[in-house]
Amino acid sequence: MTFRLFFPPLPVCVLRVYVYPVRHNHHDPVLSLEKICYTIDKGDEKIELISDATIHVNPGHFMAIVGPSGCGKTTLLRVIAGLNEESSGNIFWNGRNLAEEEDLSPAEIGYVPQFSIAFDELSVEESIESAVRLRVRSGSRKKMKAMRDHVLSQVGMKELRDRRVGVLSGGQKRRLGLALELASNPTLLLCDEVTSGLDPKSEQEIVQLMHHLANDGDRIVVNVTHSLSNLELYDTVLVLFQGHVVYHGPPARMTHYFSVDSAENIYPTLAKRSSAQWHKSWDKHRCSYYQGNKADNEAGASKPGQDSMPTAIPGRLAQLQVLLSRRWKIFFRDRTQILLHLAMLFGFPLLVVIFGLDGVPQPRHLPSLSSVNPLEQIGTQMEVTTNHLKIGGLLSGLVMFQVILLTLMGSNNSAREIAGERLIFEKEKFAGLHVSSYIASKIFFLATLVVIQSVWMGIFVEFLIPSLPGDLVGRLIILILVNAAMTSICLGISGMMRTPEQSSLLSIYLVGFQLPLSGAVLSLPHWLEPVTRTFISAYWGWSGSLDLMKDGNFSQAINVVTEDTSLLATSVCFTILTLHITAGITAAYIGAKRHRWH
Repeated sequence: MTFRLFFPPLPVCVLRVYVYPVRHNHHDPVLSLEKICYTIDKGDEKIELISDATIHVNPGHFMAIVGPSGCGKTTLLRVIAGLNEESSGNIFWNGRNLAEEEDLSPAEIGYVPQFSIAFDELSVEESIESAVRLRVRSGSRKKMKAMRDHVLSQVGMKELRDRRVGVLSGGQKRRLGLALELASNPTLLLCDEVTSGLDPKSEQEIVQLMHHLANDGDRIVVNVTHSLSNLELYDTVLVLFQGHVVYHGPPARMTHYFSVDSAENIYPTLAKRSSAQWHKSWDKHRCSYYQGNKADNEAGASKPGQDSMPTAIPGRLAQLQVLLSRRWKIFFRDRTQILLHLAMLFGFPLLVVIFGLDGVPQPRHLPSLSSVNPLEQIGTQMEVTTNHLKIGGLLSGLVMFQVILLTLMGSNNSAREIAGERLIFEKEKFAGLHVSSYIASKIFFLATLVVIQSVWMGIFVEFLIPSLPGDLVGRLIILILVNAAMTSICLGISGMMRTPEQSSLLSIYLVGFQLPLSGAVLSLPHWLEPVTRTFISAYWGWSGSLDLMKDGNFSQAINVVTEDTSLLATSVCFTILTLHITAGITAAYIGAKRHRWH
């Protein structure tokens, strides 16, 4: 009997999101690879990383992929997962060709990478609960908690449920990685070097756990490992050598096949012949090995399993709520970030106020000069001009200082926001996370920071320098927009960059160029102004704020210092800054949709 369900497309890297469960015949393989090849272009040369790989795996099966370093183990696993698209050949899952029909859905597959995929600030329980809520439409809080507790029990972490991820041992983090993938109860669990770097005892415990997970129903567990320890716990071992399958059978028969005394001697033995020769030899013996294991495979396939309906992925709004709640929780637990934000929040306005403690004097005006002699007229005019220069320069400097410090805050807000958690995000995207939900969570989180920082900056400066001219509400809106513009642009940079270091460096450079390229300090050549100012958020914040201050008393003073850099109307500044915000968010969305698994 076949069930077909359709869900709206999800923005998951290379997975199409049609849920297509088919009840399988326990005597047939669930996962089959037929002559799979994977080739990459390196300059003008084509390099084949996987060559003619053919394997069959039954339900409830635990398989290891082993081989010397660089033989293609992880590459093959990524091809099975759909992270790398095969160059030729076919992959079959439950009888359907994944190249021609629907790919594996996020609910059918789990992928445990070698790197850590959890936030250090969260507890074990919070991490698993977050995974369940992002991947499974549980329907009720009670059911969600039951699923979370079941996963904790499966991986043996009930006693560690309240422990922070950041203090877990290597083995405990690997267990957590498995737990996060079990949230959706996948029927195919792919593990990439999850035992690397562990001590022998921890390695054995993780392999035993994976063995238990494979034997619990019809789940297939595939583990890539360089280690040849604990092979007796696997149902079969797939040996790769230079991209070729050279053995796939029970671990007990490996030594006989390779004519060695122990598994540790297999790698040196492989080097004695070419990979093509080993592969040709395996092609001759493969059928007899599969035939010899037929009884064992059928016995394993007869284990009690559940042909359950796949889990439905939560909607965008539900995922947004989970992401936003988690982001604030992480924010308040990161003491370093809290201290940095507080230092900026209170320190930056004080820096601005220092330069305006004496207040802003009222501009002087020329008296009626009809009865004054020419020399006195010249002296009075020079005094008024000097007064206007002082007042205009003070207002221009105070505004520009506020704007530049807010752009610095904006850079700090978002420069690492996506790039800093890219690996976790890519894994969650692979598991069904909507990119739109992810970006929306960033917008809501950052918008809160922007409003608090900008409003506090404006009100604090207004309170201590009460003689500032212009409408306070209008100036606050400008400050919010300029902060939001830089925050959005740096969020876009964070989404486009591969590493947080690259994103931070580029964001710092962007802030550094704000002041000199704004033209507020030194006038730019007329032919260069339209080119640079279009992209300088600080200029539009400065221009819009000064335009609001040009009331009857201060208009002449401001005109004196801005006559070579004419101000644009506040409405134009609003529009340009809004376009900056839109461009930054768009870039962040495009960058988030790109595949950045590496």
